[in-house]
Amino acid sequence: MPELPEVEVVRLGLAPAVTGATVTGVTVFDERSLRRHDGSSEDFASRLVGAALAEPRRRGKFLWVPLARLKTPPAGLKTPLAGLKPPPAGLKPPPAGLKTKEFLAVEAPNGVSSGSWAETPSFSDTGRAVSDASVAVSDASAAVSGVGPAESESGPAESDTALVVHLGMSGQVLLREPGAEVGRLTRIQLDIEHPVHGELRVDFVDQRIFGSMALDDLVPTADAPGETVPSQVAHIARDPIDPAFDDDLFFARLAKRNTGVKRAMLDQTLISGIGNIYADEALWAARIHYDQPTGALSRPRAKTLLAEVRLVLGKALAEGGTSFDAQYLNVNGESGYFSHSLNAYGQQGQPCPRCGRPIVREQFMNRGSHFCAHCQRVRAA
Repeated sequence: MPELPEVEVVRLGLAPAVTGATVTGVTVFDERSLRRHDGSSEDFASRLVGAALAEPRRRGKFLWVPLARLKTPPAGLKTPLAGLKPPPAGLKPPPAGLKTKEFLAVEAPNGVSSGSWAETPSFSDTGRAVSDASVAVSDASAAVSGVGPAESESGPAESDTALVVHLGMSGQVLLREPGAEVGRLTRIQLDIEHPVHGELRVDFVDQRIFGSMALDDLVPTADAPGETVPSQVAHIARDPIDPAFDDDLFFARLAKRNTGVKRAMLDQTLISGIGNIYADEALWAARIHYDQPTGALSRPRAKTLLAEVRLVLGKALAEGGTSFDAQYLNVNGESGYFSHSLNAYGQQGQPCPRCGRPIVREQFMNRGSHFCAHCQRVRAA
C-alpha cells in the first residue's frame, strides 16, 4: 500500500507535467473510482474540462491539484459526453516488460533529463530519483503545506476547488503520450495540454478500486491562515516533513494518548503519512517497542522517535519509496528501492542488524509488527 514517500514520489513526477496545464478532455471508465466525488461522472467531467491545473500538493497520503477556470477555453477543447462507457470488453493490458513512451517528469536513474520523452519500461512512480534524504525532505516540504500564491507564473489564480487523488491500496497516476494504449485497469483518463510539453494524458489506474478521484472544496486550515486543504483532507494532521508541523504540539498530544505508541503513530489525526512499514522501521531505529504505552514514553525518547521517523521517510524518498504488495507491484510495474534497506519490516527470522538476534513478527491490528525483542523492550516510565 502506498505511504507518504510513494505519494510524494507521484507528486514530484506529476508537478512538472501538470502545473499550468489545461484539462481538455475527461473519460470515466469506471464510476467506482468516483466513490468520493459528490456527483455523477458527467458532473465530474464537465467541471474539470476547461480547468487549469496548479501545482500538485500533498498532506500525508492525500494528493490534490488545485484548479483554476480559464477565461477563454483553449482551441480543440473536448466536450464531455453523457453516458460514459467502460473500456471495450476483452481489452488486455500491455505485455509484461512492454516499453512505451512515458514522460519523465524529473531526472531518472537512467540519466534522462527533466521534462523529456524517452523509451522506458512502463512504471508509474516517475519521480523516482531524488538525490539524497536531506534533499528529498527539503523538496517535499516545499509543497505539502497547501500554501500557494494567488497568482503564479504558471497559470491563473486558483479557485476554491481541487482535484483530490486517493491512491487507496493500488492506485497509480500515469503520464502517457496521447494515443498510447489504454490499459484495462485504467479507471479515469484526463487529457491535458501543457504550454511547454504539449498534449499529455493522465491515467488513473487502480486494480483493487479502493482509490479514487474527486472534485472537492478547498477550506481554510485550522492552524495556518491563508492555507487551504480539500474538505476531505481537513481532518488529517500534518505530516512530519511538513514545514508547519508543530513538534511540541505533537509531543503533548502523544503523551495524552492512552494507547501503544505504534497505534498512535498510525492515527492520521495525530500525525499523518506514517504507515505500517515506516512505523516499524522508525521504532526499530529508536529502539522502542511497538506496544510501549504513550504515557510511559519520555520526552527525550519521543524526540528520538520523531527524528527517526523523519530520517526513515527522507531515506525512502531518496530511494523512491517502497512497494511490497504483490498486486501493487503488478500494477506499478516497478517498486521503490527502499525495500532493499529495511531493518525490521518483513525481516522476521532474519538477524537484527544491530544485535544479531532474530527479528520477530507479531499480529497487530490485522497486520504485523516487526521488531527486535532484545533491542526494543517495553520500558516503565
